[in-house]
Amino acid sequence: MLDKLAGIEERFEKINEQLCLPETVSDQEKYPRLMKELRSLSPVVEKYREYKKYDETLKESKELLDAGGLDKDFKELVQEELEQAKADIERCSEELKILLLPKDPNDDKSVIVEIRGGAGGEEAALFAGELFRMYSMYSEAKGFKTEILSENPTELGGYKEIVFNVEGEGAYSRFKFESGVHRVQRVPETESQGRIQTSTVTVAVLPEAEEVDFELNPADLQIDVFRSSGAGGQKVNKTSSAIRVTHLPTGMVVECQDERSQYKNKDKALKVLRSRLLEIEQAKHDAEIAGTRKSQVGTGDRSERIRTYNFPQGRVSDHRIGLTLYKIDAIMNGDLDEIIDALITADTAEKLKAEE
Repeated sequence: MLDKLAGIEERFEKINEQLCLPETVSDQEKYPRLMKELRSLSPVVEKYREYKKYDETLKESKELLDAGGLDKDFKELVQEELEQAKADIERCSEELKILLLPKDPNDDKSVIVEIRGGAGGEEAALFAGELFRMYSMYSEAKGFKTEILSENPTELGGYKEIVFNVEGEGAYSRFKFESGVHRVQRVPETESQGRIQTSTVTVAVLPEAEEVDFELNPADLQIDVFRSSGAGGQKVNKTSSAIRVTHLPTGMVVECQDERSQYKNKDKALKVLRSRLLEIEQAKHDAEIAGTRKSQVGTGDRSERIRTYNFPQGRVSDHRIGLTLYKIDAIMNGDLDEIIDALITADTAEKLKAEE
């Protein structure tokens, strides 16, 4: 590990030198790339330098003790320093192991989130709307920007389906464990007998694919233009600006009708299509390596039941890590950090175990 860390520090210093050169500063492609690499290496180098500082203290303390001739008080002080340095080195070593874990290449990306009502009819659609609100509030708290790409609203204000973009560096790292089936248990407003109903909503989180990540062949696309329609005649666009894109090789269809501009709707539809196709490619790749080095919390499959929101008991339970929190109102208002941090910690622990 120490050889690897020394190599990382050397690379860090080299990048710093390159960034000081005028020809690098004026290179609009090279400069941002090196700055991004420097930022990614910085936490590791800082922790490694901290480790080296404690290691130096340990060596100095040992030398003093081995030399002998110290008075009682000074010897006790040096012994304390030595024990503290040992503890600090151990802590730093564990933190460095985590920092050196292979980074998910998608972690820094923006995401596309798809929410669909499942079992439970209108109640499921209403909860889909509440999950969208929850994620929107969480995004706002994190400084991310949300934009609806496609929606299929219902008469009562829910959604059969809503697809939206969460834009911001690191969005995927915070949203990636949300994929799966979210179950809600409560008494629906339409239930006169006061019986608790269980409904489900499916969430899919896709890292946003740039054109460089996944190139679409225009010959593979069938693009149709049609008139927009909405729930109960709402949001009806009088012009034919809605777009339906069909990916002929897979039969995948994406519709977008939120914008009044054909071009904007087409851009949004292609953004969703590109991300969905990239997810299929990544799923194939993940399946190939699943038996060897892939380790994660849950399967990441959208059919896996991951969380239950029980309103009568005021609790939210994440089934993958056995976490139950009794603060459903705060969570539905976007207070998701405690759940997401626990999922990230559990995932890191699994990855560390796999590295052993």
